This record gives sequence, C-alpha cells and structure tokens, in this order.
Amino acid sequence: MKLVVRSIAFATLAMCAFGAFAQKGETVKIAYIDPLTGLLGPVGNNGLRGFQFFAEKFNKSNPAGVKFEVVAFDNKLSPAESLNALKAATDQGIRYITQGNGSGVAGAIIEAVNKHNERNPGKEIIFLNYAAVDPDFTNSKCSYWHFRYDADTSMKMEGLTTFMKDRTETKKVFLLNQNYSHGHQVAKFFKEGISRKRPDIQIVGEDLHPLGQVRDFAPYIAKIKASGADSIVTGNWGSDLQLFVKAANEGGFTGNFYTYYTSVTGTPTALGKTGEGRVFQIGNGHARMGGEMDKWQDEYKAKLNDDFYTGQIINIYTTLSEAMAKSKSTDPVKVAAVLSGMKTKSVFNGEIEVRKADHQLQQALFITVWGKVDKKYSYSMENTGMTMIPVKQYPNYISSTPTSCQMKRPA
Repeated sequence: MKLVVRSIAFATLAMCAFGAFAQKGETVKIAYIDPLTGLLGPVGNNGLRGFQFFAEKFNKSNPAGVKFEVVAFDNKLSPAESLNALKAATDQGIRYITQGNGSGVAGAIIEAVNKHNERNPGKEIIFLNYAAVDPDFTNSKCSYWHFRYDADTSMKMEGLTTFMKDRTETKKVFLLNQNYSHGHQVAKFFKEGISRKRPDIQIVGEDLHPLGQVRDFAPYIAKIKASGADSIVTGNWGSDLQLFVKAANEGGFTGNFYTYYTSVTGTPTALGKTGEGRVFQIGNGHARMGGEMDKWQDEYKAKLNDDFYTGQIINIYTTLSEAMAKSKSTDPVKVAAVLSGMKTKSVFNGEIEVRKADHQLQQALFITVWGKVDKKYSYSMENTGMTMIPVKQYPNYISSTPTSCQMKRPA
C-alpha cells in the first residue's frame, strides 16, 4: 500500500511541476503494428496485451492527463503489410506508431515515416520502436522521428561479451541466428566484442536460418554437436528460440546458451526444468525488479494468464506522457522536441535517457540465468517453477555504445 500511495503522490507532484493540463482528457491513439498471426503471432499478441494493459494504468494517472488508446494492425511480419498498416493508421489520423518485432519491418517503417513527414507538414508522425534492435537505426539510418526504447545489439553484445570474458569454461562457440539484419548484427557484434575480450574463444561454426519458418531445428543441433561447441550464442526470438531450445533438449545438447530473448513467449515452457544454470540472457530487466513493478507484473499475470516481459512499454508511456505535459501538446512535432534528450526515472528500470544524438534510450542492462524460483525471485515464468535470476548488472555508462548518427533535425 505504501508503494501505491508513493507512486500516486509522485504522479501528483509531477503534474503540478509540469503545469496546467493543456491537453487533459485528449485521446492519444497509438498504432500497434506487429505480427498477430502465424508462428510469431504469440509474441506480437503478448506485446499488444502489454500496451493495452499499461494504457489502462497510465490512463488512470499520467502527467499530461491524456487517455491512451491502442489500435492494433496485424502486419504478418511483412514489411509490405506493415506499410499498408501504416497508411491505414495515418488515414485514421493516428500520429504515434509503435512496432518491435523484426528489424526488416522497422527499417521499412522508418523510411516510410521519413517520407510521410517530408510530404505532409503539419501531419507529422513519430515511430516509437520498442524492440527492433538493428544498430543501424540509430547510426547510419538514424531519424529524428524514430525513438528506440530497447538496447540495440551493439549495447547488448557489449554487455554479453563482457560477461562471457570471465567465464573460462566457455571455449568453443557456435553462432545460430535468424537470416535477416538482426541475426547478421548479432553475429557481427559478437565477433567484434569477443575478439577484443577473449581472443582465445574459438567460433567453431556459424549458421543462419529463415525467420519464423523453421519447425524442426534437429539438423541444426546435430551440426552444433558435431562442431564440438560448448556454447551457443543466438539472437533468436519467439518460435525460432522456442523450437531451437526444444530441439536442443531432445538432441542432448548440454552446453551453455547465451541469448537475448529467453523470457519471450514459448521459450520458458520449452526449457521447462532443463537448462538450469546454463541458459543466460542479456536484457533491460528481469522478473523481479522490485517495487510497483512486481505488483504490476503479478496483476498482469492474474488478469491475462500471461507473462509481462517487455518493460520498454512502460518507458514509452512514461516518456511520452512527460513530453506531452512539458510541451503542453500532443502534436508530434512539439512532443518529439521534448523527447529528444529527455532524462527521467522509470518505474521499470530506473534512470533512463533518450540520447539526443541518435534517440537511442540509455538504460541499465542485466545478465540473468535460468533457475528455480525461490523466496527472493518468486516469479514463475509460464508457470514452469523456473525464472530468470539476475547475476550481473551493467549501468548505462557501461552498456552504452557510441553513435555515428548525423541526425537531420527539423528547421
């Protein structure tokens, strides 16, 4: 109860600090463009439920006094379908877009948003990227209208390879990734990072597979075992990690996994009781972050019978509502100007900063390991009796990586 009272008091103080509610009661629609059907549909639906759940939370109390409404579009993981959805959203007057599953899709949306804003002054839109992590989006392809809330692959791999540096039992690594920009970048940044920190580690094999199409990973596991690898590094997500882990269990692979997305829908169930102490994840949070976050996570599970693992959603609502309050507007042009460079504190993972140079959120990262629930880490992921237990935290000044972004800003 003390936590709830404290958060309400903080919200009230924040409202006073930001001044009058110039847009109090105004509805802000957010177009959610992600896969809602197909093999990767469960991941997209989890994200949608997260956006809807926290829209309800922030609608009860946010500094701007606005009401958020999430409008869903199924892009079937297709860039072409995503552009159709983007047009449908803008035709409906929606000026805030979010997407996270698939960097190929995100790249198409960034380009389309840039063109739309150039051609339609006064009707600008903002792209709130919650999980597409290709580093190019905040480097060579950076855009003023794009804001990324997850740590990009260069940041995650900086943390992961720093952790692996001290794991002397890791000597031979196999890279298995999805065959699109994200998978390519995972392999690239792993090789760069590990060659600096542990040049003795051998990369004994590397493979790429089609995104969201493989149903049987047994041939890949056979190849990995034949290579003599003691560890696997993968950026796979959704069914591509779930089915990969399942095949590893069935095929008798007993080495380590170093991952980005073990917490994501389906993989905890596929792991079950196996993998204890040898499946690691790098991410911006874990299942028991403390305070009100724990309460919200338990409430989410009780209400939706699902796990909440995408804390970036909270950071989007936090920064967006603060920017609207400070700008006294819901106009994307005015909101973007405040978002760019914003520093604030998130209920999810503490101090965060929307870096002005490239609009990449700066935040702490955590290494977690698959293990049994206990009194301290009591959240049972997908009701397995297992959870991701934190073993290392990297403050944002360690996980941060430089940017080459030459951002073109509105005049």
